[in-house]
Amino acid sequence: MRKLLVVIIFAIPATIVQAAEGSQNLIDLYQAALSNDPTWASARSANTAAQEQLEQGKALYRPTVTFNADASHSESNIKYKGLGSIFGNGGPESFDTSTYGINVNQPIFRLDNFIRYQQSKVRVTLADKQLLLAQQDLMLRVSQAYFDVLLAQDKIELVNAQKSAINRQFEQAKANFDVGTATITDVNEAQARYDLTVAQEIAYANELAVKKHAVQSIIGKLPQTLASARADLKTSLPEPNDMEQWVELAEQNNLDLNIQQQAYEIASKEVTRANAGHLPTLDAVGSYSSTYATGGINGFGNDLQNTTVGVQLQIPIYQGGAISSKAREAVANKQKALEDVEVARRKAELDTREAYLNVASGVAQVKANEQALTSSQSQLDSTNLGYEVGVRTSVDVLNAQQQYYSVKRDLLQARYNYLLSTIKLKSATGMLNEADLAVVNQQLLTNN
Repeated sequence: MRKLLVVIIFAIPATIVQAAEGSQNLIDLYQAALSNDPTWASARSANTAAQEQLEQGKALYRPTVTFNADASHSESNIKYKGLGSIFGNGGPESFDTSTYGINVNQPIFRLDNFIRYQQSKVRVTLADKQLLLAQQDLMLRVSQAYFDVLLAQDKIELVNAQKSAINRQFEQAKANFDVGTATITDVNEAQARYDLTVAQEIAYANELAVKKHAVQSIIGKLPQTLASARADLKTSLPEPNDMEQWVELAEQNNLDLNIQQQAYEIASKEVTRANAGHLPTLDAVGSYSSTYATGGINGFGNDLQNTTVGVQLQIPIYQGGAISSKAREAVANKQKALEDVEVARRKAELDTREAYLNVASGVAQVKANEQALTSSQSQLDSTNLGYEVGVRTSVDVLNAQQQYYSVKRDLLQARYNYLLSTIKLKSATGMLNEADLAVVNQQLLTNN
């Protein structure tokens, strides 16, 4: 059974875990995501489409010109009676008629159009913020996926190192048992720890494969070997070192909050636009038409040109209650938008406080785990020495090894969480940009 597990664990890295030649850092993955992430591509297309709303708003002030034309053929049969017979004999008639014309309409006063144009400007600004939010979301997704892969890689490296240490302890326990200086319990304990470590390695290999495919869903291909955090990674509290100042920055710059505020502005204008349905409209109108007929039911053809220029005033009197209903609907939607603003504000505050505390906690955790690693190394060394002189058992050594590798894993995870928390803090305040990713990237080493 042991040999079978060993064969499985060495087969998995050959097919799943093995990375391509070369290495990638956080900026490399982000640049690849900009070109390949479908979510980001969708956001850019949506923004391009939204830009057209401004042009559509301007079109509401411009004249509309339509051209119309028609042609027809008529067959008729008329019999005149009474006095009508004096003017013609009647009988069958056939004639052709053709007409073409141009109509022009220039809005002069339409409050509805003015409000819609104002809304289109706000919608374009809102779309730009949504695109910026999508970019920040891409940075977060890339960073999260990046550090997930790093942690999965580290787990495999640590479990391999732990397996080698346990294997040495296992061989030593067998040798001691053979010469009678150790019990079978020591051998069985080392064997059990080794088998458990092999099982963990299989699970970690699967976890790494899953995390790599998560990166693939963003950049379109499996990542290469990734740069890991520096051993001398520098941690520090965020500046300004005041959580309330960060909350104030979030209230001013958080993109979700800004988007909801602009949605409220659009909803407010919609109330005015709905009420504008009660107001009159005034347009300048003009038309030209030309009609040519080879005959008619009275036997006479014609060639008519007509030009009309004027103004058109329309005053709504009663529309079945639709305008009043739309106005009430707009008021309700405005209130909803106001409540959405408050929801976004509270969420921005919560996310900012959480991110700030996570950064501060990350600083403390990294320092604490660094100290714990030093202590665990000392404990492991002391336990090994004690085992050699006979005052410690094999189980004590295995426990010390387990603690050492667990603390080392916790330290690596604390470093990644710290780096990710600094990115999330900037995102919560709406100020995350590529320069922030570059700062985090400087804390990474390139694996060759």
